[in-house]
Amino acid sequence: MTNTILENVEFDNEGFMIDPNAWTKEIAIELAKEEGIDDLTDNHWKIIDFCRQGATDTGGAPTLRSITKGTEVSTKELFQLYPKGPAKKVARISGLGKPEGCV
Repeated sequence: MTNTILENVEFDNEGFMIDPNAWTKEIAIELAKEEGIDDLTDNHWKIIDFCRQGATDTGGAPTLRSITKGTEVSTKELFQLYPKGPAKKVARISGLGKPEGCV
């Protein structure tokens, strides 16, 4: 079954959106499901909104440290919300490029 929400979205070879301006909340929900996150809670959205705003301000996806500092969500909680690589996962779900320093 084809996912109609994502079928017209362009991604790079690592799965990050090429055009962050094409991002919508519906796209975020589908990307989260691909990352194994079935339900985006208020805390998920708080982090996504922070990352999108940060990218608007700086031109790039925020680092893990800036996310924890700017949202007051602990590193431990960030790993619970976005398991196995939260900075990379939240950047992808937020429609941003890969964060600096991520492998």
